[in-house]
Amino acid sequence: MRGSPDHRAAMSVPRRRLREVTATTTSTDVPGPQEPDSERSARDRLLLRFAPPVAAVVSGLLMYAAFPPRELWWLAPIAFALFGLAVHGRRARAGFGLGLLMGLGFLVPLLSWTGVDVGPLPWLALAVTEAVFVALGAAGIAFVTRLPAWPLWAAAVWIVDEALRARFPFGGFPWGKVAFGQPSGVFLPLASIGGTPLLGFAVVLCGFALAALVRVIVTTKGVRDRAVVTAAALTVAPVVAGAAVLPAMSNEAENGTARVAVIQGNVPRMGLDFNAQRRAVLDYHVRETMKLADAEVKPDLVLWPENSSDIDPYLNPDAYAEIDKAAKAVGAPISVGAVVTAEDGTARNRQILWDPKTGPGEVYDKRQLQPFGEYMPYRGFFRIFSKDVDRAGSFVPGDKPVVFDMAGTGIGPVTCYEAAFDGVVRDQVEAGAEILSVPSNNATFGRSQMTYQQLAMDRVRAVEHGRAVLVPVTSGVSAVIRPDGSIAQDTGMFVPDTLVAEVPKRTSQTVATRVGAWPEALLVAVGVGGLGWALARSLKARRPAA
Repeated sequence: MRGSPDHRAAMSVPRRRLREVTATTTSTDVPGPQEPDSERSARDRLLLRFAPPVAAVVSGLLMYAAFPPRELWWLAPIAFALFGLAVHGRRARAGFGLGLLMGLGFLVPLLSWTGVDVGPLPWLALAVTEAVFVALGAAGIAFVTRLPAWPLWAAAVWIVDEALRARFPFGGFPWGKVAFGQPSGVFLPLASIGGTPLLGFAVVLCGFALAALVRVIVTTKGVRDRAVVTAAALTVAPVVAGAAVLPAMSNEAENGTARVAVIQGNVPRMGLDFNAQRRAVLDYHVRETMKLADAEVKPDLVLWPENSSDIDPYLNPDAYAEIDKAAKAVGAPISVGAVVTAEDGTARNRQILWDPKTGPGEVYDKRQLQPFGEYMPYRGFFRIFSKDVDRAGSFVPGDKPVVFDMAGTGIGPVTCYEAAFDGVVRDQVEAGAEILSVPSNNATFGRSQMTYQQLAMDRVRAVEHGRAVLVPVTSGVSAVIRPDGSIAQDTGMFVPDTLVAEVPKRTSQTVATRVGAWPEALLVAVGVGGLGWALARSLKARRPAA
């Protein structure tokens, strides 16, 4: 049987052309060698292994970046979202390790100011100790991430951890609480409802809920899934709550105003011996105050910083005469920060109400002392590691809140480190303070970020209690803070300066002031309840079937 002409034509294609067609087809249409499944799975396992630790470290660094002097409050929820993705569904032991990485990434740079004067050992020891507390909290967070609505329980566990850090050891160290990184932004008004615990809880809840939202969107098809709706609601709720409270914040005076002068005398150059510097610091504050004597409108009251007179004016006639001269010249009472020997022979960090006519009167002794600075716990033990422990003081704390009546204005002193402690500040407001004063001495820490971190605390306290906060600092940054947390005036660092402002006197109490420690207690109960529920579920899952 003969083939058709077309068939014959096809069969007559030269062999060289056929080889070219075959080669082209082979090079373009047939897939080449592929990566073995074993190699690809090994690479994926490697990524899954290292992604959570990297995410934990990055989340800590983002938390640090959210804190002042940067006004990047919105980074905090992002940091917790990233950490939530890293820790979700893991065992408590893995959560501990990831929390330690997150804590180190956050606290090592945040607390670097603690090593300015004494070297890196105390700084790193403090940062590692606090990071271990964060790790313990993260272990609990990992444990509750298997519960329904896990962001709620996890955020409450974080507040349990912060409550523990604020009390233990040596009276606690609340520095680095989430709330203190929120001196502005949409979450800040919540401080007036539930103080720093509620403010911090809202930020952490928003971050963890954002992590949950990312997870359910990635793993669930369709936006109508109930988990998506729940996660979205938990993400938005804290922001909406903060925005709802914002209109209630007010800077209005309720009992008139007071014309207040905040004095920043500055400190001498480095190199002066200690005794000479103490006298120079006093002289600087007297000199800056004397400038007010020639003002057309004199202040109603004057505030000096902590340690503005490290020479005891009760025992040293020269110091007494200098302070008295300044008070008489300006014709107004002065709150003087002094280091004194009390009647019982103990050293006190004291604020003295100095009247231009009658001299020294009522006093407030700092109640929350700084361990390893103003006193040395277990001095003999820690001397094994460093002789710098002998540079710590031997101060004795005061035992009660005191409000100064300064020309008819109730001034509540909160001395420096005390601003980090919820109860100390609240006590002064409940005792009748119409204006809060936070006299501080940050000169030891140079130009570090410490003064800005502390200023952020003061701004949060202003909103929490609805009070203007005045911040006299020896070397800066001194400031006048409105009740809504905004800064009306501030100074530079290491310059002599005086701030004079009409400050509203307020007598009403915010919800946060009235409810006191109850929001923290409630959130701690929620966190502990979540841990208990997770434990019960875990034990039930391990129980053998009947």
